[in-house]
Amino acid sequence: MRHYGSLERLEIIDIADDGKSVAKYNDLVVFVTGAVPGDIVDVRVIKKRRNYLEAKVINFHKYSDDRIKPFCKHFGVCGGCKWQSLSYEKQLFYKQKQVQECLQRIAKIDVEGIILPIIPSVNTKYYRNKLEYTFSCRRWMLDEDMQVTDENRNMNGLGFHIHGKFDKVLDIETCYLQREPTNAIRLAVKDFSLKNNITFFDLRKQSGFLRNMIIRTTLTGEVMVILSFFYDDKNWCNAVLEHIVENFPEVTSLMYVVNSKCNDVITDLEIQCYKGNPYIIETVGNLRFKIGPVSFFQSNTLQAYELYKIILDFAALSGNEIVYDLYTGTGTIANFVAASAQKVVGLEFIESAVSDAFGNSRINGFSNTMFYAGDIAKILNNTFIEANGIPDVVITDPPRSGMHADVLKKLLEIRPQKIIYVSCNPSTQARDIALFSEKYDLIKSQPVDMFPHTQHVENVVLLVKK
Repeated sequence: MRHYGSLERLEIIDIADDGKSVAKYNDLVVFVTGAVPGDIVDVRVIKKRRNYLEAKVINFHKYSDDRIKPFCKHFGVCGGCKWQSLSYEKQLFYKQKQVQECLQRIAKIDVEGIILPIIPSVNTKYYRNKLEYTFSCRRWMLDEDMQVTDENRNMNGLGFHIHGKFDKVLDIETCYLQREPTNAIRLAVKDFSLKNNITFFDLRKQSGFLRNMIIRTTLTGEVMVILSFFYDDKNWCNAVLEHIVENFPEVTSLMYVVNSKCNDVITDLEIQCYKGNPYIIETVGNLRFKIGPVSFFQSNTLQAYELYKIILDFAALSGNEIVYDLYTGTGTIANFVAASAQKVVGLEFIESAVSDAFGNSRINGFSNTMFYAGDIAKILNNTFIEANGIPDVVITDPPRSGMHADVLKKLLEIRPQKIIYVSCNPSTQARDIALFSEKYDLIKSQPVDMFPHTQHVENVVLLVKK
């Protein structure tokens, strides 16, 4: 890594949108990795730009009063949970601040009395229902590994990719993001594979057998494991899968897929069910949702329930409304509001997700939902609206990049009474709110913490037609 010198005794004063800490040096903003507000540090500059610098901490002169001891031994090396060293109270403070500043700076909104206090996560550990691990024969070397001679050093690892190192994987001992039996399954599969000389994947050379492992869990106690193999080898495949069957009877859905492509995406591949059901069932409130191996489902189930309750509250449905749910995914939000609406129309790009959405409506006994697959910017035209009715309420939960310009333009044209905008990126959400502002007032904003110990924050806003 290239260095541009060092800076001494910088005071960390804030946190930026991407989670990096902020300091000032003369007239330059310095984005710092490895510090929290209140720290006073020496840093090594690793990137220079006209208006800012990027740097890494090399020495602490003073630790912030808001700093706490990280609970995970992998903190600082693993790319996840970057805010473990910041108290949870302060994490919530900076997430709320991020939403407020985006609305003020980008949307030009006077937020006084509009932004509600952020809703904390029910759990700050073991809150995720899905994790994906990568097998690698090029694991990341820690300091203690350097004390071992090359011939005695085991380079196989099963864990998470190192940020900025596409072919390096940090071998994980314990992860605090997902409840057991996740850690036990991962360690058992790794140990069995090492003892039986089953090869781990080499991303550079595109070789090796074991590629990825996805584990999904539910609050109801169901567990899905999906193994991804680089090529078809029945002996090794059956050996690994049977080891899981024998040692983890709690696994209710055991799946596998052969992925010989250059990327890890399996949504376009045929996924085989080895044992159990090809799905798991999750409960949110009084609704049940079927989750397949590639289904999208909010990663924090308990917080998803809080999020959906906010949407329903903001919608204030009387039972007579036509609701459009844009970017509906597997129809979780659409089904959650269906009992309170006359009709719910979901639009989604991915066909398999739409199939899941229909299935979830059937499971829950709803006959007033309809789902359509395709490019939303093209589907949402006058013919579609004439066939399905002009919406009274539109719920939109777009990707991080925000809403497509044509979709936004169409909503401004048809002017539903309410728009409820859910976003995991307050910056692009604020950009879109600014475009709505000519015809809509921002009434309420509700931040929700879906991912403790990270910089990510979800925000729900209510826009009402002027």
